[in-house]
Amino acid sequence: MTRSMDDVVVACALTGAIHTPSMSEHLPVTPDEIIEEGIAAAEAGASIIHIHVRDPETGEPVSDLDLFREVASGIKSETDAIVQPTTGGGMNQTVEERMAVVPELEPEMASCNMGSMNFGLYPMIRGVEEFEYDWEEAYLDNTWDHIFPNTFESLKTAFEMFDEHGTMPELECYDVGHIHNAKHFVDAGILDTPIHLQFVMGIHGGIGADQSHLQHMAETVERLFGDDASWSVIGAGRMQFPLGTQAVSMGANVRVGLEDNLYLERGTLAESNAEQVEKIVDLAWDVAGREPASPAQVREFLGLKGQDAVNF
Repeated sequence: MTRSMDDVVVACALTGAIHTPSMSEHLPVTPDEIIEEGIAAAEAGASIIHIHVRDPETGEPVSDLDLFREVASGIKSETDAIVQPTTGGGMNQTVEERMAVVPELEPEMASCNMGSMNFGLYPMIRGVEEFEYDWEEAYLDNTWDHIFPNTFESLKTAFEMFDEHGTMPELECYDVGHIHNAKHFVDAGILDTPIHLQFVMGIHGGIGADQSHLQHMAETVERLFGDDASWSVIGAGRMQFPLGTQAVSMGANVRVGLEDNLYLERGTLAESNAEQVEKIVDLAWDVAGREPASPAQVREFLGLKGQDAVNF
């Protein structure tokens, strides 16, 4: 059986690199805003806080290590949540820029994208009446001809870096083939088990946010890894809560947050990340009688090194 525990691991992604400031006034941009959102999300029940950083003046996704340190240390100073920096970054960042946060901060956990793919954000242009900043429309439009690179060579380098700095990779799987990529690295002795996978569903260019697809992804993990793996799901856009609820009912875990979905319900923008955390916590209890796992429980379950061993 796939690894699981009675309580549910709730992760929250605060701001990300998908949405732009013109899409929602509630998207946190400055370090202070992101820190405040992270603390509130942790208080609402999120045990893992996934962070990106943005240019404080324009809201553009950046890889500035000083900003990462400011945000990570700000959240850590007020919560015991697991602070999980991204190595996915933004569309204009190199693999080296994206990965630099691991040796810099030596976090307990960081995301690690498991394969190259077309990453199409350009359809989102249709939903914005007017952009506030010049970079926004071009940033989205350029994804028409963009490949998100995560080669086998770069993944091998990443896993070696994670191991050197005592950081657990959360394996971001945008399609079924990415699960098989993880199996390849486990079989090669490059990636240690148990592993933790995050299904990212609904990104244009990856697997669709569909309930049958989620079932297939879960069955693939079970067949390939058994009790050597646990998993969680991200449902991009309107499928955030339906797929999250399905995952919770299957004994798995869930990520919410404004990185993945700007809405609380149809037609209503979420005013904070904490609102989304509160909603999925309520749904987890209603559909499966599962409470949110504490950071201490998650650390024990995933075998993380602990807050006192990070470099921020």
